[in-house]
Amino acid sequence: MSLNKEVQLDDIIDLMLDKLASGGTVTFTPNGTSMLPMLRDGEDAVILRSTGGKRLHLFDVPLYRRDNGQYVLHRVIDFCRDGSYVMCGDNQFTKEKGIRDDQIIAVLAGFHRKGQMYTPQSFRYRIYINFWYYTRPIRRVYRFGKRKTARFFKTEDKQKKKEKE
Repeated sequence: MSLNKEVQLDDIIDLMLDKLASGGTVTFTPNGTSMLPMLRDGEDAVILRSTGGKRLHLFDVPLYRRDNGQYVLHRVIDFCRDGSYVMCGDNQFTKEKGIRDDQIIAVLAGFHRKGQMYTPQSFRYRIYINFWYYTRPIRRVYRFGKRKTARFFKTEDKQKKKEKE
């Protein structure tokens, strides 16, 4: 019998906040593809801890609540002049600016994948972060080229089908 149950964060946020405030951690399995390849949709379990009132650091992964009420787990990639954060998912290129400290709920303390624990302090994790962040411009050009190439061949295939008809 499994004790796991799928719930929305809104349903348990008060429980999470109480647990974090008492110095505990919260573990859950996030959904979505914005943090691929680090976090796999519905497979990896993240462990969150309180920030303890401290500011986030570059490359931290906080859980925060957008002004529209949506909960997001993205990486800090820069800081704005007003002290707010710039966030972005590892699998995204659009930066989200203006995330304030009062929106931060918790920060990633680690994650589990296939029985293996990874923490932000581990060597493999640090290698991943640096590689993934500093190859971002190259990956962006690659993704753009891949998309344009796919569109070109789709257009060419459509033209060939029309000619055959």
